[in-house]
Amino acid sequence: MRTLVIGIDSGTQSTKVLVVDARNGSVLGTASQSYDLIQGLPHGAKEQHPHTWRDATAKSIKVALKAAKATAAEVKAIGVSGQQHGFVPLDKSGEVVRPAKLWCDTSTIAECEEITAKNGGLKSTIRAIGNAVLPGFTAPKILWLKKHEPKNYNRLATVLLPHDYLNFWLTGGKVMEYGDASGTALLDVKTRKWSDKVLCAIDPALAGKLPRLISSDCPAGYLSGTTAKSLGLSTDVLVSAGGGDNMMGAIGTGNTRDGVITASFGTSGTIYACSEKPVIDPQGEIAAFCDSTNRWLPLLCTMNVTVATEMVRQDFGWSHEKFAAEAAKAPAGCNGLMLLPYLEGERTPNVASGTGVYFGVNTRTFTAQAFARAAMEGVTLGMNYGLQRLAQLGVKPRQIRATGGGAKSKLWRRIMADIFNAEVVTLKVSEGAAYGAALQSLWCWRRDAGEQISISDITDQFVQVNHSETALPKDANVAVYQELQELQNDVSKSLRGAFDKHRQFVLR
Repeated sequence: MRTLVIGIDSGTQSTKVLVVDARNGSVLGTASQSYDLIQGLPHGAKEQHPHTWRDATAKSIKVALKAAKATAAEVKAIGVSGQQHGFVPLDKSGEVVRPAKLWCDTSTIAECEEITAKNGGLKSTIRAIGNAVLPGFTAPKILWLKKHEPKNYNRLATVLLPHDYLNFWLTGGKVMEYGDASGTALLDVKTRKWSDKVLCAIDPALAGKLPRLISSDCPAGYLSGTTAKSLGLSTDVLVSAGGGDNMMGAIGTGNTRDGVITASFGTSGTIYACSEKPVIDPQGEIAAFCDSTNRWLPLLCTMNVTVATEMVRQDFGWSHEKFAAEAAKAPAGCNGLMLLPYLEGERTPNVASGTGVYFGVNTRTFTAQAFARAAMEGVTLGMNYGLQRLAQLGVKPRQIRATGGGAKSKLWRRIMADIFNAEVVTLKVSEGAAYGAALQSLWCWRRDAGEQISISDITDQFVQVNHSETALPKDANVAVYQELQELQNDVSKSLRGAFDKHRQFVLR
């Protein structure tokens, strides 16, 4: 009889499920379910209802198990990866109070400023928790609920994150592990304890609404009877601690040792590394997260990656293949056409009121090919801004492992290698977060059985590089992009005041 584990990645656009053979790491069955954001919300608000994730997960699990021809007895463990920072408010009965405000919600700028001020300013806040309080994080969303929807806040009994909510649905238990908790801006990442200082800046009673913290190798529980029955599985199935999508992506890409860096090119863009100690950025640009292997995960996040390229592609009415072919016709650097890709505001650098800007438009650059390639280059330069900041903090890559939708493009991988000036590789299992969730559940299950095994042992065995897709930097292009990087940085800084004025204009 086979031994199977299930990895779930619940994201902003879809939920993906992998059924993985625990003996060799091969993927035996897959499924996905797409969904949208709630429409018609005010400017900056981005929300989804947690029941959307729950229903998509249930459906995808059943389809993936069927594809793997799996029996209930073969399934031993489940791991959940979830979009980070989303605020899931539950009442005392465990019911969802209101839709979750998501990581890409930028309506909490005032709340960020209030929490930071109450903690003595930016430097004092970073000393307290290791991070700045940014609109994407969970803490300002809680204060927003308290200020804007007091009736709903009075119902609040438990604060969960998206992956915690799915664990709650699977097991009936309310817990939070260190990695995802570190993205709330409520946790002191150095001590892995809730920060009394930040909690009191929101509500002195908030500590009683936070779930129990657990380490990353501990189980969140076992399948509850109700959920097990609905999925056709056994209550003996272990549910691991799980984690945020970036933490699970690190595991799924084998980023469990110093020197490896993962770059995720999805709706948002993230670059992160495994560290044996906290990496605190005194400027607050790099997030000092914990990872989901009981270590740390210094991380940069940009909010606009494939959202920018897809906007251009869809406006031109091109297929993905046509988009890549047309973009390849433009030279590296697009003769000076550059996209500042702050379509939904930006997190790294922290420009919450930012908007998209094409810079360098003239009669020579006003072509569809240049606009397409500039979108790919612009978002990659935005991520490289953070990669350079990581290097200043001592985190330097030997290799960059690319994942997400953007990594599937040969042209984009070449652009990554030239802009990052590093070897870029992909993995044989491209769904890094779902695969990482499956591998974490295997780690937890084997440790729960008494086996002394590290997560690195598992990733070394199962995570494999797809050598046929490796991209190496070209010196001539590297030089072009170094100049363009300086230009993007200069334009970004010079427009900060204009961005604020523009936000005030559109909110009138």
